[in-house]
Amino acid sequence: MSDKPQMNGGGESSGGIVPTKQPKEDLGRSNEAAEGRPPAKENMGKSNSYRTPSRISEPSGLDRVRQAAKQDGKMRFTALLHHVTVELLERSYLSLKRQAAAGVDGVTWEEYGEGLAGRLIDLHGRIHRGAYQAQPSRRVWIPKADGRQRPLGIAALEDKIVQHAVGTVLHQIWEEDFLGFSYGFRPGRSQHDALDALYAGITRKKVDWIIDLDIRSFFDKIGHDWMVKFVEHRIGDRRIVRLIQKWLKAGVMEDGKWQESKEGTPQGSVISPILANLYLHYVLDVWAQAWRKKAARGEMIIVRYADDAVLGFQCRQDAERFLEQLRERVRKFGLELHPDKTRLIEFGRYAADRRNQRGEGKPETFTFLGFTHIGGTNKAGKFIVKRQTIGKRMAAKLKDIRQRLQRRMHETRGNTVKALRLVVRGYFQYHAVPGNEKRLQSFRNDVLRLWLRQLRRRSQRSSWSWERFQERLAVLIPRVEVLHPYPDVRFDATIRGGNRVR
Repeated sequence: MSDKPQMNGGGESSGGIVPTKQPKEDLGRSNEAAEGRPPAKENMGKSNSYRTPSRISEPSGLDRVRQAAKQDGKMRFTALLHHVTVELLERSYLSLKRQAAAGVDGVTWEEYGEGLAGRLIDLHGRIHRGAYQAQPSRRVWIPKADGRQRPLGIAALEDKIVQHAVGTVLHQIWEEDFLGFSYGFRPGRSQHDALDALYAGITRKKVDWIIDLDIRSFFDKIGHDWMVKFVEHRIGDRRIVRLIQKWLKAGVMEDGKWQESKEGTPQGSVISPILANLYLHYVLDVWAQAWRKKAARGEMIIVRYADDAVLGFQCRQDAERFLEQLRERVRKFGLELHPDKTRLIEFGRYAADRRNQRGEGKPETFTFLGFTHIGGTNKAGKFIVKRQTIGKRMAAKLKDIRQRLQRRMHETRGNTVKALRLVVRGYFQYHAVPGNEKRLQSFRNDVLRLWLRQLRRRSQRSSWSWERFQERLAVLIPRVEVLHPYPDVRFDATIRGGNRVR
């Protein structure tokens, strides 16, 4: 990694200006345009920067940082920490989840808010004189759909505040660098944006082969030395770099014992998503973009959401060469493709006919962002990609609902109805895509059966028959309806009528 010549970018004194809110149309514009995709509708939460009424017509310090990053892709920013103001720390605090679990310090959001002004002034002073120290993350384990457990790191509340504020500053620079096919944890981009782009790519481009990519234990294997090198491509402010190093080296606390972190970044920390995107930007995205332009013989598409990626190829030889070289590429940076979950499959408009001619049965399917993707045709015989909720994911959700109902065994019926409506509505808001109605109806029916079982167990003389239950109570649970437009329709609307797919 060659070092870049230092330039003092965005280093003007902020003069007490409160960072201003970025217009939505400015988010990720340079690379969106390069990918043929204008900014997507914002659905990843509010912008992390703010507007001051007194200076509404003038660019803020963060605006100037973003403009400088956009104008010069090689600029290294040597003065950034002064953008972490007390005002930005306050807004970072207010953006955190109120009910989130406490870290190793045991401090909750409400408790930190008592005497907030004094706390933030003290925190700001410690950050700028180098006295701020990161605390270890508290490790907890959450169950996965396959029965295994995933480690999460819960940072102390003060660390969350600083990480959010620093992340706000870094976003101004790195959003100008990240490529258009990267969707995870970025402002104005959602999982459904990635799903739409994948659908459009497979159905409109010449895609006959799919690489379903899985990086084994990605967050746990991120190399700290490589991460710092990637950060330093654009960040020349040593104070910012040292903050990132403190978070990487803070370690974790589990069962009262501290464990050193020699590699990886804790899942669940505020700064992890943007650092993970930066790592994969250099390890995968930039390399894959160059490979597509220089080495691919046929067409090629890429869609990545965090460490989950799908790549489509016209030529099998391209797919095989890419996969072989990618294994070597990620190994260089301390990563490994999962040998069982990373697959090359035949998938596309001609896959069914070709496999039938070879006597190989139906084409294989692949999963991405909670959906199983299945090649098929519509009533007119046109190739489409059918998407169904992953069976294991649905089973895990139903198990969670069953456990909730057990805990609510003696609650009032009204409270149970409210809880079930909330859960089912939330589930539908993500999974109610065109073509998934049968799976959603199955989910709703299973929820109703679980609820009826609970009602019957509450009283041995329960008079709730299935018919009476359907007439009186089942109608209170949201019915199945498609809540998302067809992916190609929304994709076209998002890119304002364009049809380029990257």
